[in-house]
Amino acid sequence: MYSKILIVFLMCFSLQVLGQSVNVTGTITDNTTGQPLPGVNVLIKNTTRGTSTDFDGKFTLSDVLQNSVLVFTYVGFKTQEITITNDQPLNVVLVEDAESLNEVVVIGYGTQTKKEITGAVAVVSSETIETLKPTRIEQALQGQVAGVNIVSNSGAPGASSTISIRGVSTNGDSRPLILVDGTVVEDLSVINPNDIESVNVLKDATAGIYGVRAANGVILITTKSGRKNQDLSVEINSFGGFQETTRKIPVLNATEYGLLLNEAFAANGESAPFPDVSLLGQGTDWQDEVFQRAPIFNTAVTITGGGENSTYAYGTSILTQDGIVGGNKANFTRFTKRLNYTLDFLENFKFNGGITWTHTNRRGLNESGLGSVLFNALNMAPTIPVFNDNGGFSLAEGLGNEVVNPLAQIENTFNRSQVDKLNGNVGLSYNFLEHFTAQANYQFNYAEVDGRVFNPVAFFGSGKVFNRDRNEVVETLNIFKDYTFDAFIKYENKFNDVHNLNVLLGTSVFKTQGNFSGFVGFDVPGNTIANANIENLDDVQNIFPNGNAAFDSRLLSYFTRVQYDYKGKYLLSAVLRRDGSTKFGPENKFGYFPSGSVGWIASDEEFLNNSDFLDFLKFRASYGILGNDRIPDFRFVSLLNGEGTYVINDQLVFGTATGALANPEIKWERQKTFDVGLDARFWNNKIDITADYYKKRTEDLLVVPQVSGILGVTAPGAAPPVVNAGIVENSGIEFSIGYTENFSDDVKLGIRYNVATLDNNVVEVTADGGFLAGGAFGVGQDPPSRMEEGFPIGYFRGFQTDGVFQTQAEIDNAAIINNDVQPGDLRFVDTNGDGIINDDDRTYIGDPLPDATMGLNLTLDVKNFDFGAYAFASVGNDIVRNYERNQPQTNRTIYNLDRWTGPGTNNSSPRVTSGANSNSLFSDFFVEDGSFIRLQNVQLGYSFGEKTLEKIGMSKFRIYTSVTNLVTLTKYRGYDPTASTGEPIGGGIDYGFYPNPRTFLLGMNLKF
Repeated sequence: MYSKILIVFLMCFSLQVLGQSVNVTGTITDNTTGQPLPGVNVLIKNTTRGTSTDFDGKFTLSDVLQNSVLVFTYVGFKTQEITITNDQPLNVVLVEDAESLNEVVVIGYGTQTKKEITGAVAVVSSETIETLKPTRIEQALQGQVAGVNIVSNSGAPGASSTISIRGVSTNGDSRPLILVDGTVVEDLSVINPNDIESVNVLKDATAGIYGVRAANGVILITTKSGRKNQDLSVEINSFGGFQETTRKIPVLNATEYGLLLNEAFAANGESAPFPDVSLLGQGTDWQDEVFQRAPIFNTAVTITGGGENSTYAYGTSILTQDGIVGGNKANFTRFTKRLNYTLDFLENFKFNGGITWTHTNRRGLNESGLGSVLFNALNMAPTIPVFNDNGGFSLAEGLGNEVVNPLAQIENTFNRSQVDKLNGNVGLSYNFLEHFTAQANYQFNYAEVDGRVFNPVAFFGSGKVFNRDRNEVVETLNIFKDYTFDAFIKYENKFNDVHNLNVLLGTSVFKTQGNFSGFVGFDVPGNTIANANIENLDDVQNIFPNGNAAFDSRLLSYFTRVQYDYKGKYLLSAVLRRDGSTKFGPENKFGYFPSGSVGWIASDEEFLNNSDFLDFLKFRASYGILGNDRIPDFRFVSLLNGEGTYVINDQLVFGTATGALANPEIKWERQKTFDVGLDARFWNNKIDITADYYKKRTEDLLVVPQVSGILGVTAPGAAPPVVNAGIVENSGIEFSIGYTENFSDDVKLGIRYNVATLDNNVVEVTADGGFLAGGAFGVGQDPPSRMEEGFPIGYFRGFQTDGVFQTQAEIDNAAIINNDVQPGDLRFVDTNGDGIINDDDRTYIGDPLPDATMGLNLTLDVKNFDFGAYAFASVGNDIVRNYERNQPQTNRTIYNLDRWTGPGTNNSSPRVTSGANSNSLFSDFFVEDGSFIRLQNVQLGYSFGEKTLEKIGMSKFRIYTSVTNLVTLTKYRGYDPTASTGEPIGGGIDYGFYPNPRTFLLGMNLKF
């Protein structure tokens, strides 16, 4: 009886407890800034009851059953769920979600959420940039965005990179359009990566809204800004460390060099230059003498905040970096200051503005090519010491006309370039008639590039092309300025809760100008840099005797865009743009460029609504025609801007002459681009997938063909005409997959992989001869690269080899290039079978374009520790080895130790000889597999906990250590498989490029 009563009592008590309600209150703040978040949705899970936070981020929800789950959602932040067990006030901290479908993405004259985008748009967040710690923003794109390839033109501090999006579509200027807060930026070295909030990359026809300048894709950079009602916040990012070379090319030491030189001279019937090689020892390691550890330091301060109707952001930074070759002689220093401000004058009348000042100072060396510092270090004889017996630099005698002592070269190099750049933007927007917004934006750039080069009197050895018996100083001042004015009206409305319509109508004006001036002065007193000033010299000449060189080009555009969706799941976007360019004549000045895209969010359909594993699925497709006008100005008309020398009264008089040959028929280069893709997310958004297939066909390529010198195109200021003469196609597949897992509050894992394939093919070249040539190999040889129908753009054309001739009998029974061929020489393939080896036998022997590129990113957070690793790979590209001078007494790589020395000894590496031979002719012997995989960045950080932060008065304190360019796996034998000129015709040829350094950093992130 008592037991039954007890059971009834307990059941009643349990029901009473389960049925208890509490009033829930709380405050919601931003994890990044610690500021309250107004407008956060607070909903009781599986019900329609809820509320939202007020201006101070506070909320109240009455009569909430205990054990109910509250769901907190806010655009751009990760959704959070909390179980209610009592009536204690909640302090909810929301974390930004860079992968959120509701994240707002800049797409051009507007924004869309990720969910609504119908084009191929990729986003790189500030978190990724913060992890990579790049000195230039291009370095943060490599391996992060499928289809975007970055080629480093040099690893020297401040050196530029070449960015290509979905292959090379033209043999001209293939750079993408880059906009920073709407302002056109040509040189990314002036941008402080710490100032960047996000980077959006438009890869398909959706870039068409930007018109002519967007044919090669668009990169939209948004800088950090404050938030309304945000207290002043200070963020400090600082790091320091050192850099070193990733590798040294193995060359012969003095003893090995002496042995091979003796053998080479003997093969030519000459006496041995080193009768006793035992006396030579190791000799001078010129790479050890040239390479050094170099410091790098960076500090950036960002201040953000906002009032009820305004926001502001201020940033300042300094970066200084010495070179691993030349040290301070290759220093790059950058100062930046940036200010952004927004103000709502009225609820419907808003202002935004920003201005950035950048000062860079770069000292440079000869970084690549014949006569560069590394070229000399590789070819300098190890038997020559750095200094002679008198304490001066040793001379490079007997090594040809180009190879000199690299330490003497550095000592006598004084090359400085200083850039002061100001860019800014200002905009006004006005909302009227409920659904309309009128907006006007003005952006500008102004830059002064001040250069000074001092060439002192110097003697490097007999007959050297770098010898100077008269010193000179060259001072140049180049001024660049441009502006863009955009004005447009937007109409946005929703009909019957299912039809969303956005219409944009606008116009854009762009003008860019440049002015080049300079003087050269001779006989600097004392032969010192301290006196190297044009103002102090008597013998001064104007570099531009006919007046300063200049350029001036303009664009006038009209555009419209219609965006529509039905129920938020059937999406449509259409763009029409009319661009006019001063690059073309009256008949071809304007062009019409339409584009469109569609999307279907299949996961919103009823038959997929209740899927247990599928969270999101969108199919999309786009097609468009984009124009390109990136050619020199006014090439459709003849101008008297060349230089001529005339004899008047028996005196030489400098004057003007006809400049570049005109072509009044040149017209727009047109790119037809197609893309189809999908975006999907699975298992509570833990896995996300993006896949695309694209095809780009560029017609009427704007090229500069080879023409006869009889036409005077080699005279100063003259040039061949620009013509429309080619078709190029690029196609490929892009795929990326990401996995995130929060195992607990203390353990979080993220893995992301992307791959992009590329198939490039030249469909047509209508220039004389059916090809365009470029690049250089050796001295006096034909250009090794070509653009020709049926091949990839910039492919390598040379002789195929079929091993090494072993005996004279083989030579007697084979096609040979001349009668000097001997056993041990390379055997060239008679590709046309005519029994003669000549130019007709040159053929495809490789190309510089990769078949595929890949990126792999890993992040792991364990309690207060965070770890990140980023890798990038390139597969299928070839590189031409062109850093060997191949003179009788220049040094060689150790691979020459495995050479042909007699019948049967070697069938791949030819003999050594000091006599004339055909082994140095361009062939596949000099073409190597450039595929590689590089661990680009590894970083380990520690963030102090809340208790420590409260004691020291900070909202964030993180310390970290990182290594960039840690290891590269490749078969390529040069310094760096990632370095290239980036030229469409002539890229992939290694002239002895300055390698990208391995960098060790120790840094900290502070927020107050």
